[in-house]
Amino acid sequence: MDVHDFFLMLFFILVSARILGELFARIGIPSVLGELSAGILLGVSGLGLIEVNEILKVLAEIGILLLLFDVGLDTDLHRLKEAGMKAGVVAIFGVLLPFGAAAIVSYFMCGLNLGVSLFIGGTLTATSIGITIRVLKDLHRDQSNIAQIVIGAAVIDDILGVIILVFIYDYTVTKEISLTNTFSITGYIFLFLLLAPVFANIMSDLVRKFDAVTRVPGFIPTTIVSMIAFFAYLSHLAGAPEILGSFAAGIALSRRFILPFGLGLNKDAQFLENVKNAIQPISQIFTPIFFVMVGLSMNLKVIDFTSVDFWCPALVFLLIAVLGKFLGGLILWRMPLLEKTMVGISMVPRGEVGLIFAEIGRTNGILGNEIYAVLIFVIIVTTVLPPFLLKWLFKIESTMRAEGEI
Repeated sequence: MDVHDFFLMLFFILVSARILGELFARIGIPSVLGELSAGILLGVSGLGLIEVNEILKVLAEIGILLLLFDVGLDTDLHRLKEAGMKAGVVAIFGVLLPFGAAAIVSYFMCGLNLGVSLFIGGTLTATSIGITIRVLKDLHRDQSNIAQIVIGAAVIDDILGVIILVFIYDYTVTKEISLTNTFSITGYIFLFLLLAPVFANIMSDLVRKFDAVTRVPGFIPTTIVSMIAFFAYLSHLAGAPEILGSFAAGIALSRRFILPFGLGLNKDAQFLENVKNAIQPISQIFTPIFFVMVGLSMNLKVIDFTSVDFWCPALVFLLIAVLGKFLGGLILWRMPLLEKTMVGISMVPRGEVGLIFAEIGRTNGILGNEIYAVLIFVIIVTTVLPPFLLKWLFKIESTMRAEGEI
């Protein structure tokens, strides 16, 4: 790609994301859906002006890292700790149910082989927490108890998702079960989780001390972005296969860096505020690129909406994808039904994570065109619908609070 073509592509992405995001927000629709729509409009499903490429993937990866870093800085660590058990239940239940149900349906009802069935289950397992977090931030509910449970569940969900995908990928490629490789990857991941808080705490202290004496402006944003990139690289070295390096580093393990890093920064409230003020403008540029990228990756043209053979498995897998996550919230204890519902809905979006799973399956010949189209449909619906539902549910909650019902 020529440099001038890249500049034009970036112009279209940033301008369309801003215009549609603003338009959607003004008519009461979450702005993140405007950015997703911008991607669909510009991509293969719409005008075909922009194709997903490696440069765009890198920019989008930076966007999600910065978004989740910002969330980590604002996380109430005490409430996050209190939500630990509930987050674990939501995550484990939300992984096992859709994975098992989708694999069983694929194998026994659709007649697919075991490898493909397991891969479909893995695709419907992963949650795209970035979309939910963005909606919660837009609604100013990212500090709520619900948000803490969802963030904690996302951490566990991502660890399990990486492990499951490693296991499934090994099986579908080699036709053998490699527990040794799976356990090795698991060990490296947990070793990284144990060491990350130590290194992050040391780095936060060094940044704070050097910031007090530096004479060159821009020290905080430069060092913070550098450290985010460095920890993403370390997460790749923690054991995720190269083919999953971007997924493991940018989506899953980034959060293991963010949360302990936020713990170190909480020692100095003023410095934390300086970091937030320095990073937010950068995040506001790159984060929309991530959501536009999700829209660009959605190919609606592969879906045959007139085929009965498409709709039967599509509706079944959609039901599994929604209930598999939703029920994880409903089984929580000592919470009002409305809050349980919001937790369950928050875990439903598949977004870019599901698209990555599906694309890996397609490019490696694991998924055929028909089942690939079904999964794309399920991913799109589970990505677009939850933001509407969450906004509606939070509006109901606000009304009930105003009337003193809760």
